[in-house]
Amino acid sequence: MISGNPVTTSNLIDGKQTAEDIKVEIAAAVAALKATGQKVPHLAAILVGHDGGSETYVRNKVLACERVGYESTLLRFEDNITEAELLAKVAELNENPAVDGFIVQLPLPKHIDADKVIEAIRPEKDVDGFHPMNLGRMVAGLPALLPATPSGIVELLTRQGIKTSGKHAVVIGRSNIVGTPVSILLAKNLETANCTVTLCHSRTKNLAEICRTADIVVAAIGRPEFVTADMVSPGAVVIDVGTTRVPDATKKSGFALKGDVNFAEVAPLASAITPVPGGVGPMTIAMLLLNTLRAAKGEIYPR
Repeated sequence: MISGNPVTTSNLIDGKQTAEDIKVEIAAAVAALKATGQKVPHLAAILVGHDGGSETYVRNKVLACERVGYESTLLRFEDNITEAELLAKVAELNENPAVDGFIVQLPLPKHIDADKVIEAIRPEKDVDGFHPMNLGRMVAGLPALLPATPSGIVELLTRQGIKTSGKHAVVIGRSNIVGTPVSILLAKNLETANCTVTLCHSRTKNLAEICRTADIVVAAIGRPEFVTADMVSPGAVVIDVGTTRVPDATKKSGFALKGDVNFAEVAPLASAITPVPGGVGPMTIAMLLLNTLRAAKGEIYPR
């Protein structure tokens, strides 16, 4: 490992540009479908309530669909929608042959069981990759619609030329959305993975000591600026999954986005690091689009 580096563009991992590269590839695939008279992919999204982060994220998804030539549908509901009503909307999208894949934006209001909603989505239309069928197939090493953020992290490492084979990756956070699936993907016996993985969480003892042994740190704990300089060994690769809105009177929006990593402290130590925003977030949307293309073509579940 190397000694501490100054923060320069050379050690920033540009997720935004990498995501744009993927979108160019997807747009070319869509153009080829159109040229042969085939149906273009159609992505739908359900948005419940008016959570600021969810509003921004879904808007970016709609724009990304336009960018690559997809059809898109946004279904908006107030946060007083009942669980039964929401499940009925999910059933409608399941049965709609025009829709190739759809997502239900999380978080949902507390009176709705998110797991029940996720399980109601047909696996072949589950382009977020959250359904137990897709997660189970991923664990078993079978073709699956992979969780968008975890697969985006692996794709980002791969396209940046960051070697993973034989490396020690420490993942902080064990959610079913990011932490657990990315730990599984990084440990797979694949050219793009092959890490030895330690999965840490809020109850992990000696967390800082464990993190300092990592060649790759993936911070996905949902606590702004949780990872500090004393937790990172010089030369480590740091992937920051966090996106927490914190009040900031200096911003026009009234808030700033903070990652799970204290960027000012950690960036000078890292050999490569993702910024927030502009790191993992754009990759999540790119992989969602890629899952939609796979779903439309019936690559995982033959149509």
